[in-house]
Amino acid sequence: MVQLTEVLLRGEMSGALSASQTLAHEIMGSNYFGVEKAIKHFGVIPSRHQFAVFNEVPFSENMLTACRSTHILTAVFPNSIVGLWRRFSRQNMFYSQDYSDQSFANHSGKAGWQLVCKTPVAGSMSKTWREQQDLLAYDEETPTAQVMVYTMIGYFLATGERLFEGSWVRCWDRDSDGCHVDTGHFDLEGIQVYGWNNDLCHSQLGMASVKKKGIVQFLG
Repeated sequence: MVQLTEVLLRGEMSGALSASQTLAHEIMGSNYFGVEKAIKHFGVIPSRHQFAVFNEVPFSENMLTACRSTHILTAVFPNSIVGLWRRFSRQNMFYSQDYSDQSFANHSGKAGWQLVCKTPVAGSMSKTWREQQDLLAYDEETPTAQVMVYTMIGYFLATGERLFEGSWVRCWDRDSDGCHVDTGHFDLEGIQVYGWNNDLCHSQLGMASVKKKGIVQFLG
């Protein structure tokens, strides 16, 4: 496990949060999973470019305040589902399954902040993919499965809380059959990752969502 102090000694970060990160941390509290937690729990070694990417949180103070109880502000590093599965499968983080033959599971994603909703989109259970998409607000979009799995594992390691323990949520990716990927039911047996027919419904299958970057949230 790479220790935060090792990274500090290499001179790749000052050890202090930027003003933007400090404000975000103060607002989000335990729902803040920043760079330092990614280093601790995922063993990442950020590059100078990645530190620069995370230096500024791309969500307004109003947006964070409105979401501080419902969302997790996550510093997502490139780390594929296959990579996460290989690292954490023996710790009961994943339901027993190998995803290496699926293209979506081999995508590492990009470094960046994500404001991830902790619950399925309201009213999205028992609906098709298209019906669920119609429920997204103007400031919401559907995340990739990589973002969701990364957030679920990181948040559990940091807080001990399992997200989506009794539900699945559809994500943007498609599996080899063309079905949008759903993930969830993060119980003691681990996270489940499957493809589910886009035209089928299930009482425990909703829609995942993240906030769009650069949207201003007005508080009433």
